[in-house]
Amino acid sequence: MARRNDHTREQLVSLTLDTVKEYLQHNTYHSLSLRKIANMIGYVPSTLVNVFGSYNLLLLHAVAQTVDELSRVAQQATSQASDPKQALYLLATCYHEFAQQQPNRWQLLFEHNMDGENLPEWQSQRIDNMLKLLEDLLSQIQPDKNKQQVVTASRVLWAGVHGITLLSVDDKFFSAEPIDGDTLIENLITNYLESW
Repeated sequence: MARRNDHTREQLVSLTLDTVKEYLQHNTYHSLSLRKIANMIGYVPSTLVNVFGSYNLLLLHAVAQTVDELSRVAQQATSQASDPKQALYLLATCYHEFAQQQPNRWQLLFEHNMDGENLPEWQSQRIDNMLKLLEDLLSQIQPDKNKQQVVTASRVLWAGVHGITLLSVDDKFFSAEPIDGDTLIENLITNYLESW
């Protein structure tokens, strides 16, 4: 076992989160535990509790890392668009592709909960920034809509894209013919924007 002074606090945080990220490449977070993570990095569980505060907060830091990565990918994708409508399609496609490429991390992102505790501000801000990207695109597409209309539309589209992504990742379309999630997402956005 490594001694507590073998790594600085920052190094231990980085080592732990990198280990969780690597583990989730091939395994679901349901098979993960504080003891398993500690064993993988050569520390005792109590050291990780001292660093992160709890196992739940350790997982929340892993979720934050995933949100940061998804945010970077989304910014890159939307920056290549020629107009806000194309950026919206690229954002939705990027979300779907990220979930397909990182299904276990994506699952943790949406299944993790705070067990009644308030979400820390550092995580709330990350979520707000992702939603703001979507809201800004919708405001550019329909500048005459007020803030509440934009917020409502952003949540409808996000919920629809999320649902399609969830069914796509879990292969739960229950169709004899293959169904392409990206095609469904494009259909959803096109029809929603036409009626909006």
